This record gives sequence, C-alpha cells and structure tokens, in this order.
Amino acid sequence: MNISYNWLKNYINIDKNPEELGKILTASGLEIEAIETFESIKGGLDGLVIGKVLTCEQHPNADRLRCTTVDVGQNTPLKIVCGAPNVAQGQTVGIALVGATLYPTNGESFTIKKSKIRGEESEGMICAEDEIGLGTSHEGIMILDTDLPLGTPLAKYFNIENDFVFVIGLTPNRADAASHVGVARDLVVLLNEKISKPNVENFKIDNKNMPFEVVIEHQEACPRYSGVAISGIKVENSPEWLQNRLKSIGLKPINNIVDITNFVLHELGQPLHAFDAHKIKNQTIKVKTLPANTKFFTLDNVERTLNTDDLMICDGESNPMCMAGIFGGKDSGITNNTTDIFLESAYFSPAYIRKTGQRHLLKTDASFRFERGTDVNITVFALKRAALLIQEIAGGKISSEIIDIYPQKINDFEVNLRYVQIDRILGKKLDKSIIKNILTGLEINIVNENDEKLTLQIPPYRVDVQREIDVIEEIGRLYGYDNIEFGENLGSQFLSNFPKVSPHILQQKITLHLVGQGFIEMWNNSLTKSTYYENLESFKPENSVEILNKLSEDLGVMRQSLLFSGLEVVAHNVNRKQNDLKLFEIAKVYKKQLESEGLAKYKEETRLSMFLVGKITPETWRKTDKNVAFHDLSASVLSVLQKLNIKDVKTELVQNDIFTFGVNYMRGKHILATVGQINKNILKKTDIKVNVLYADIHWDMLVKGYQDKVMYQEISKFPEVRRDLSLVLDRHISFQQVKELAFQKERKLLKQVNVFDVYEGENLGKNKKSYSVSFILEDTETTLNEQTIDKVMQKLIESYEKELGAMIRK
Repeated sequence: MNISYNWLKNYINIDKNPEELGKILTASGLEIEAIETFESIKGGLDGLVIGKVLTCEQHPNADRLRCTTVDVGQNTPLKIVCGAPNVAQGQTVGIALVGATLYPTNGESFTIKKSKIRGEESEGMICAEDEIGLGTSHEGIMILDTDLPLGTPLAKYFNIENDFVFVIGLTPNRADAASHVGVARDLVVLLNEKISKPNVENFKIDNKNMPFEVVIEHQEACPRYSGVAISGIKVENSPEWLQNRLKSIGLKPINNIVDITNFVLHELGQPLHAFDAHKIKNQTIKVKTLPANTKFFTLDNVERTLNTDDLMICDGESNPMCMAGIFGGKDSGITNNTTDIFLESAYFSPAYIRKTGQRHLLKTDASFRFERGTDVNITVFALKRAALLIQEIAGGKISSEIIDIYPQKINDFEVNLRYVQIDRILGKKLDKSIIKNILTGLEINIVNENDEKLTLQIPPYRVDVQREIDVIEEIGRLYGYDNIEFGENLGSQFLSNFPKVSPHILQQKITLHLVGQGFIEMWNNSLTKSTYYENLESFKPENSVEILNKLSEDLGVMRQSLLFSGLEVVAHNVNRKQNDLKLFEIAKVYKKQLESEGLAKYKEETRLSMFLVGKITPETWRKTDKNVAFHDLSASVLSVLQKLNIKDVKTELVQNDIFTFGVNYMRGKHILATVGQINKNILKKTDIKVNVLYADIHWDMLVKGYQDKVMYQEISKFPEVRRDLSLVLDRHISFQQVKELAFQKERKLLKQVNVFDVYEGENLGKNKKSYSVSFILEDTETTLNEQTIDKVMQKLIESYEKELGAMIRK
C-alpha cells in the first residue's frame, strides 16, 4: 500500500522528514518497506530556469538556426543556438542549463552539454514543451508570461510537485490503516498532534428531481447501503492537483468522476462507485445475487460467469451493473457523455467479497479493503465528501435525498480494560493519562472508568481489536516497545518447550548434504490434479483432500505424495532438453481417512522425495557417461540415513503399482524409505518417456530416529582378515538374508559382509543364482589365527547349507 507524504500532511501537522517519519511508522507496526520519490514531471525540471532572450540573429552557417544570447540571472548572458521558428528578442523562455537532464514526452532522456552547432558555441537549450515532458507540442519554444526573477527554477513557475511515497507492508489485520486518514490516526498518538479530517458541513440537497429506490435482497452480504444522485455534471480531465495525488500512489487518472471516487477511497478507506444514472433502469438499485452461469461483462471487457453466491448491484430489472465491492460493469460506467450519476457508498460483508474475488481471480483497491473490513459508520460521510468534490470539480447539483439503508446496526465492541493487566503484559506501569490519550487518539471511546479499569467502546472497523489483550497490544504498539525498559529481574510466566531435535536444523543439514552430492532442490505447489490418483491402489482417490473453492481442476486436491509434482518438474525439464537430473524436495503431503462413523480424519506428513534421470555424471573425455542405476539412488538414500546416524536398517522388496522394481528400507516394522524405478503407467500420467528412479522417504520418521550422539570406538591395533565364499542359492533368496544370517551366527568377530559378484546361468540350474560374498573378520584383542578363522567360516558354511539350502562352490 502506498501513502503520499504530501497528501498525509493535509490531515496532520508533520515536522519530521520522510526518513524520520518512516522509522516512527515502522516502530509502530506499519512497516515501511521503501520510501520512493515522486515527481509530477519526471526529473522535476531540475536544471531548468527562467530566462530572457536579449538578442536573436540569423545563424551564419544555417538557414533554420538562430544565434541568441539569453539572460538567466547570471553575470554573463548565455550563448544558445536555437532552431525554433518562433524564437524572438524580448521573449521570456525556459532554459535548460548545461548538465541538466531532460525527459521528453517521447523518446529517451538526454543531457545538455556545451557544444558547437555549425561552428557557433551553444551553452544550453531554449525548451519546447515536449522536450521537457510538459506536453506533446513541438511547434516552437514555450513563451512564458511571468514576473518571476530571471534564473528562477522553472519548476516553481509550473508548480511541479515533488513528493515522497511510503510503501507500507500492511498486515491483513490493519484494515483501519488502509488510507491516508487511517495512517494519520496512528500519527495523532505517535506525534502528539490533532487530526484534521475533511469538512462536509457544506453538503446540501439542491433538488429532488432524481429520486432513486434501493432494495437490499441479501442483507447478510450488504448490511448497509448509501447513495445519492447528482445531476448536471461535466466529465473531463481532473485538475492537476488531483491527478498528482493519484499518480503519486501509482494510480492512473481516468476522468474527474472516477478520480474523485479513487481519491476518497485512498483518503478515507471507503470504496465508492459511480453509475451513469441514465443506465439504471426504473431508477432502482437492487443488491442481490443472480442465478448461476449468468454472464456479465466487467469494465475490462472480460465476460465473466457468475456464481449464485456472487453479490451483484443490479438495476430495476435485475440486470447486473457491478460486482459488489470488486469491479464495475462495462455498460453502466461513466463515459464522456455522462451528465447524471448515482453515487454508491456501502458496507459489504468481507467473506462474500473475498470469496467472489477468489472465484473470479480479481483483486482491486476496493476489494482489498472490503475483504478486510471497512468502517460501516463512514458510508454517508464518504458519500458527502465525494459529492462536494464532484460539485467543486465537475459541477452539478445534489438531486436526491441521501439514501441510507441500514436496518440492523452493527454495534461497537465493548471491552473492559484493567490497569493491572496493562502493567503485567507490558512489564511497565504506564501513567493513566498516557493510556487514555492513546485510546482517544485511536478513536476508542471511554464510556466508564474507575481506579481499576476502563470500559471501552471500540468502533467496528477495528476488526483486530475485540479483546482486552488486543487493546493492550495497541497501547504497547503506540507507546513504543523501545520505550519499555528491562526490569532489574528478568522473568517469564511461560517457558516454551523446545524440541530436543529441531526438524528445521535437520532439514537444513540434509539439504546441504544433498546439494553437495549434486542434487537440486525443488519447491512445488501443494495442490495438484485429482486425476493423478485415479486407478491407483497406493494412493486412492477417496483419500485426497479436496479444495472447496478450487481455482481449476489442475489444482483440485492437496497432494497425497511428492511423486507427481516431482514428475511434473522432470517432464518440464526433459521437454526442454535437460535430460540429466538429480532433484529432491522436502515438503508436506496430505491425506483424508474416513472413520467408521463416516467422519473424515485428516493427516499431514513431511516427506523427502529424490529423483534421478539420465546420466549419473556429465560426459567427459576421460570417461564414458553412464545411465543412472538403482544403486546410484539407493546409495544417496543410505547416505542420508548415515548422516542422521540411523542404524539397523533392513531391506525388503517392494511390489506395488508405483514401482517396476524397488526396495523398502525398514527399521523394525517401520518403512523409512522406498527406492525404485517408476512404473511406465505412472510416467504416462505426466507424459514422460524416459526411465525415472524415485525415492520416497518418510522425513518425520527420520527426525524421530535421529541420533545426535556419536559413539567413539578406538581403532583396532590388530589386522583384519578377509575370506570369500561363493554361494549357489534359490533365486528368491536375497543378499539381505545372507547378510543377516551371518551376523546372527557370528557377532563378535564378523565386521562386514559384502557381495562383490552376482551370476545367473543355465549351468547353475533352474531358478538358481550365485552370490560371491566377502567376509571381514577382526579381533580387537588379539591377532586372528587360521584355526579361529576356519572355525568361524565353517560355522557360516553350515548355517547357509542348513537354513538357506546353499551349495558352496569350491
């Protein structure tokens, strides 16, 4: 939100420069994200002055040029070569001095330099209006009519406005500050000044020739509607001061009527809308909803399909004219031919405006305020303010009574504020007069008081101040937290229970670890297509969390898995010839489970996904490139487990509709991770034609299993010994079974078991395979002898033959 420094000074006396004021506002909770400069004419006419042509003679070397001398209030007149046909002796003109940068109406900026033109010296430029951004005419130089001294800055003659604009990062709860008067209200307390609001006492009804009827058919969505008719106006460009006010905050002036409604919106925070009165049939306004699929053209010439819950402003025949509180209609707006208008000022339900805006993807200055909550008590005041400005700028007469439909008044919030609570929460005893001054400055009424407490009435527009603690926060905010000293003894009535292991720190640790391995982190939308989960057993459609007000079918459900959002990224990159990918994402997934009573239970988990596609390393002259393989991804997954010091991990084969082949990494009965190659049917859902390796890791389980203590073990002084066995086994027996059985039979001396070759062939027999396995033995207390080694190996051979049916190849 933009707030003009000059505009703000219309309502309150400010003796601070913009930088100082910005710091004060930021400390009070209105964070100033930037302070920008505004110039009504780009460059501010800096370096341009008023001068007088003393002499004007024909250029000796050019028929269309003149050699002039110009007095600009300096000791010596300037020599300037000018090509304008209307330049003459005695004229008062605008002069661009050497070094001045000009910003023409069309074209690029340029800087005036001392030069020679056709052999004659030129020390500046006599300006035309288009050359300095004041207009479009280039018929000749500007001739000024002024008594200002020569050398006076040209900006003073043209009354150029220079301003500072505060860019405020307005939080959603501070709808009360979404205007210049709203910000001034805070400054009343911060600067100890009085606010000067616009005066509407001169408002009067001139005639009643244009009576209008207003019918509110949806009272819940429109608790209050005010309006008035104005006749005999003239639509034209706004005066310069009004255009400058709007331009300073980033708005484009349109015409005087529309500009006034925008001005009042940003002045008071109350959106207004002006209708061409002759386009309102039966001189009747209806506030209602319309049947579903009703078509409506908005001001941007876009046809929109209405929902049954979209609140509309309609004419007497129920034709839609405006999306209430959001956007006007194409056929009822103000044109250059408009002479009579109906001016609307209303209070609409924030919920209705917010939902309609979301449905139609519309965000306007009006909806920004309505969906946060405007001041229901200001509709008539804003109406009078705008009507008086219209009469002043566009002429016209007030031609109807003020219509004000407000059947059920919205009451102020009543709060009891205890002094002892203020002292306790803020940690400082504030003088009662300071507390009262802050409250009255915020327009919070004190209706009753005693030595212990105040009874307050808080206006409805302060939607964020409805409880005692909210009022105390306001007092602390405006008193200034920097003004609250630390006590001699620091204490707290509440100590947070910080987790022993921070998931965020672990996430950062693993993120850096994976990036170090060459992976790239993804950030994907939590919303996805419901069609991804059709005909899947692993992720059933009924477990998807559906979005009620979804923007599109592509964002219709919350993701059950990181799989499909990751595949979308893979597809996007592969389609753009980025074929070698190492990707990961740590994010949440969501599921809905139906209980036996038919109630839905929602579950939210954090997962880590990893994807490998294409070549494992870039192609170089030193080695041939190699396609990614299962063990490349499984090695990365195991490195994550190792980084988190998670041990005792076992594996089991995966059989489901996601993977062609895969492995579960287990700890006890819990699946820590699943790694494998994605099924072709899954890849078809995102139109991927290359092989993709995928790991789905249960991040919450990793956090739970993380071991932050590392046990140190002294390196053995005695050598280790390796022995190899070649085992012929049934094909269904995994290496994991071979490894586990070995450690079951020999716990003391056996340190490592590794498979270094796998062979399958007809000479082994049907459904047979051969594992070549190495065993590392070590005794930390003595050197192993052959008798001990043979005893261990014989025990392992007997166990393999008996329990796995192995045949030992000699």
